[in-house]
Amino acid sequence: MNINTRKKRLNYTHKQKHEYARLMIEEHYTNQQIMDISGAGATAVARWKKQYIDEQRGEFAPDKVPLDADKRLIEELKKELAESREDVRLLKKATALFIRDNPNLK
Repeated sequence: MNINTRKKRLNYTHKQKHEYARLMIEEHYTNQQIMDISGAGATAVARWKKQYIDEQRGEFAPDKVPLDADKRLIEELKKELAESREDVRLLKKATALFIRDNPNLK
């Protein structure tokens, strides 16, 4: 008989991760206490703590979503701004080509 002992995967919101990491850093909870409270594994808790510390230093991993809501909003707005700038650049090129190819606009 095969008994599946694998723990069910739990999903945590960014807000929950941020709060657990804040408890570890600011309230001096241990990793074990957070594991007991949240039900998360040791590696997940350590990862949240490291990411929180990195974000407090202003270091953001490009492949990770920031834990803090304000920082997530800033990153999202930066991406939107970059896309808008690219759109403007392409529209300028298209307009220049359109004017060049249309003799009535010269």
